[in-house]
Amino acid sequence: MTTDAYQLIMPRERTTCLVFASPHSGRQYDPAFLAASVLDRHAIRTSEDAFVDLLFGAAPQFGAPLLKACVPRAFLDLNRSADELDPALIDGVRRASGNPRVSSGLGVIPRVVANGRAIYRGKLSKAEAEARLRQFWHPYHVRLQGLLRESRDLFGEAILIDCHSMPHEAIEALNHGKGTRPDVVLGDRFGAAAGAEVVERIETAFANAGLQVARNAPFAGAFTAQHYGRPSRGQHVVQIEIDRSLYMDEALIRPNDNFDELRALVTHVIADISRFGRDKSRLAAE
Repeated sequence: MTTDAYQLIMPRERTTCLVFASPHSGRQYDPAFLAASVLDRHAIRTSEDAFVDLLFGAAPQFGAPLLKACVPRAFLDLNRSADELDPALIDGVRRASGNPRVSSGLGVIPRVVANGRAIYRGKLSKAEAEARLRQFWHPYHVRLQGLLRESRDLFGEAILIDCHSMPHEAIEALNHGKGTRPDVVLGDRFGAAAGAEVVERIETAFANAGLQVARNAPFAGAFTAQHYGRPSRGQHVVQIEIDRSLYMDEALIRPNDNFDELRALVTHVIADISRFGRDKSRLAAE
């Protein structure tokens, strides 16, 4: 199923309580959006979690749905709340206090891309902002919530794997150039978004694939983890951030020579945690 907002790839049969989603890999750029920007297409694409949907593309083969954004993150960020509107960008929005994402230009309609580069020449109307939310944000989240509800109805539990990538420089900055850098960061909002057993099993799967794993630093999980993660109700969310330098040339925004190897590793991880999702589903049903 494909809409303006997302593409949903369903398995032949749902056999696991897992759902995979990639909210930041959308790359369908409207010409009118590009024309309205002060940036060229390449600069705008620096905000993408480029090719993450391809890394996790095997999920339906293992009985899990894969929900992929079509709309690009620079146009609309599906991992933000619909009310995270930036008054510095959108006319008629009250100035919000205490939200660092909005203040830095990374609200639901971003004002900047990587390195703080402004996207637009001026402001957007509130009507334009509301139209984007109506056309793209709401359909994506209605479908995501539906998939999680279906998993809970079918299996007694739901585990959302929220798939992302992180700039290599973010890991370098965290590490200060010393010691072992993580290849993967798992975000569970310090236990608030997912049960300990779920996070431990996912961490083990990545470690068994030969990848260095850290938790919650520098990324603990944003809106999706906060909003949908309800472990006490059997609904878990784990945000996965993969170091972009492992599979792509970040400057050119294209897969590197290691892409196929990393995709194969990620496929093994998907198979591993999907088995866990089947086992967990069976236990929840007993």
